[in-house]
Amino acid sequence: MSERDEQEPPPRHVNRSDLDGPADLVQARDVFGGVHFHHDAADREPPPRQLPGDVRGFVNRIAELSALDRLTGDGDARVTLSVITGTAGVGKTSLALRWAHRARHRFPDGQLYANLRGYDPGEPTRPEAVLDRFLRALGVPAAAIPADREDREALYRSRLADRRVLLVLDNAATARQVRPLLPGSDTCLTIVTSRSMLSGLVTRDGGRRLTLPMLTEDDAVALLRSVTADHRAGDDPDELVELARLCARLPLALRIAAERAAGRPFMPLGELIQDLRDESALWDALTAEDDEEADAVRTVFAWSYRGLGTVPARLFRLIGLHPGPDFSVPAVAALAGMPAAQVRQPLDALVTAHLVEQHASGRYHLHDLLRAYAVDQVRQFEDEESRREALRRVLEWYLHSADAALARTQPFNRTVPLEPPAGVVPLAFAGPAEADAWFDGERDNLVAATRIAAEADLPRVAGQLAAILRSVFMHRNAFDDWFATARIGLVAARSLSDRRGEAEALESLGKAHFQARQLDEAAEHHRAALAIRRDIGDAHGAAVSVNALGLLGLRHRRLTEALAHFTDALTRFERLGSRRWQALLLSNLAETRYELGEPAQAVELLERALAVQREIADRAQEGNSLFFLSMALRELGRVGEADAAIGRALAIAEDAGSPVWLAHWLVEQARVLRASGRPAEALEAAHRAATIQRRLGDRSREAMALNGAGEAYRELGRAAEAVAFHLRAAATHRGLGDTWHLAASLANLATALVEAGRPGEAEATRREARDLLAGFDDARAAALRDSLDVTGDS
Repeated sequence: MSERDEQEPPPRHVNRSDLDGPADLVQARDVFGGVHFHHDAADREPPPRQLPGDVRGFVNRIAELSALDRLTGDGDARVTLSVITGTAGVGKTSLALRWAHRARHRFPDGQLYANLRGYDPGEPTRPEAVLDRFLRALGVPAAAIPADREDREALYRSRLADRRVLLVLDNAATARQVRPLLPGSDTCLTIVTSRSMLSGLVTRDGGRRLTLPMLTEDDAVALLRSVTADHRAGDDPDELVELARLCARLPLALRIAAERAAGRPFMPLGELIQDLRDESALWDALTAEDDEEADAVRTVFAWSYRGLGTVPARLFRLIGLHPGPDFSVPAVAALAGMPAAQVRQPLDALVTAHLVEQHASGRYHLHDLLRAYAVDQVRQFEDEESRREALRRVLEWYLHSADAALARTQPFNRTVPLEPPAGVVPLAFAGPAEADAWFDGERDNLVAATRIAAEADLPRVAGQLAAILRSVFMHRNAFDDWFATARIGLVAARSLSDRRGEAEALESLGKAHFQARQLDEAAEHHRAALAIRRDIGDAHGAAVSVNALGLLGLRHRRLTEALAHFTDALTRFERLGSRRWQALLLSNLAETRYELGEPAQAVELLERALAVQREIADRAQEGNSLFFLSMALRELGRVGEADAAIGRALAIAEDAGSPVWLAHWLVEQARVLRASGRPAEALEAAHRAATIQRRLGDRSREAMALNGAGEAYRELGRAAEAVAFHLRAAATHRGLGDTWHLAASLANLATALVEAGRPGEAEATRREARDLLAGFDDARAAALRDSLDVTGDS
């Protein structure tokens, strides 16, 4: 069935290979072997290579590297979990990455990396969010990632089973944050870094702890020399020892101090050391903390920060207000209220000073200690009004850039009305591919921006961001972020007494629950949205909600209920004069009429819908209408016209580069080819559909394609192979709780079992199908029950 409303999924920009027919053959085994698509597209995914770059200026740690080699080497003593602990700034991440780069050849199936941000001023990274990213990196499409965390964990461990993958989980706060991310396979290795001891990972999960001490005096001096060697000569060894002592021999502080010394090649090191001593004395007077290492690190930060020019210093402290974990040049420009061209040079100065790290082209982030320091500085040196204005600017930049990206990716989307941006220049996008890539790269920041806007008492911005992000997340099955931002939007709208915005947020939650197959919750939210829209006289919104209730009826196969809702919604949109919505509702009504066993009425409705969709160039809806038109024409015996209709639909999918549309519509082409007496070609189409659906991760539609392949095998006289395909389809529909499609698959299976000479098994299958069909009262269900009775008597 279709799950269509005003936001038909746009084509994500994929490799053309996703649209190509498979070169390998479908091979079936018997009941116990299942169905095998050899060389599946998902298996050709390149392994993930997520390790950040190796650390510049890394020195020694030979003993610790050797210890990791021993712990993780081959043999009986090898462990699969290593926990690196130590004080802040001691170089835990540097050690983990240095060893990981040295050992990555031992893990040919890939390396995964996540910064768990356990000590950032903001929220730590949630395990379910990391699971989502790791699954995508392991080749699991968005549509296949479960909404439930436990289901994600199971799928994640299944993906890692028997693979040799290295995982680096950086900056963990607790064992509870780490545990869901641990593989279940002893072929993988996980390295965790943390300031905490994480004793639970050692005692319960079999991890081995490596506590990282501060550098030795010789190693600390060697690090200073490695950074300053090309810039300074003749520094007194004793003074280098003193500088190392003032930095508490912590690599983070040492690198910052060394960069400052390198940037002043003609200033005697003694003068720099005296500056740092003065800074240390000042810090001691301002703090009551009894933590020498922490004091040393903060002293070096302050010393380096005070050595910056006015513009870089202000830029550094304003970055402390940035809502997300990393940032781009345009985002920093919005924070500072400056043109992007004027931000690059001071940002480079911060990178040079080791106060900001550049981790990818155009992308930057702060060490968690430096972010905390930046937050302290912005609170100390920027008044409340200045801070609020900077935060407003960056949030508005994200809001308007997201709106511009959405206009490129979903031109028919119902957008949120926005006031013109004030004091910021949002991004412009050349095309949908560029806009899609921006959404992917900024996903964490957009979620954080929504949350921060609500916390900063900017509820209108929070609600608008949540409304825009609904259209982004619904096409990525990004359930965690979708639910989180939609709930923020709901709270924001209620705080403003914005009932229209409240209904939009409720609709968003309804859609999220619908896609997550939580249909009771979806109905609850859609009905609540409808009640508000009726109450405030939002005629358009009420019609949208009625359509959503129709889709719920269609999903439950309560066809009379769906028909009533769609008819009601169509009447409403006719009064409003919304032609696109009228065409969409005509198509929804046609699907319902088809399912009711009324193909002639479906054809008439679809021809009306197609006339409008072609006129307004709504290619997505036109393709869907052609798909349903082919189904109705085929059932009426007008096979040639059906062939032409599905051919036009597939051309739309090919032109758009959409594997989602293509795979779904290929199943109907297989039916048309069988109706034309061309079962071999039908098998090829069904195989192609199933292969693409497996890559996309749509298990329901993959099962429909497998069922179609089984029908083609039967018509080819290969009943045993048909049995295997129908069994696989039935198992999937059973697991998804899809009673209707399960009954249809079992009916086909019963026929195939008879033809394969297994009538005893066929009768049990037929009986189960009849029992399932008893729950449906429509004509198509009745016809299927009758066919089961006929085959049972034959």
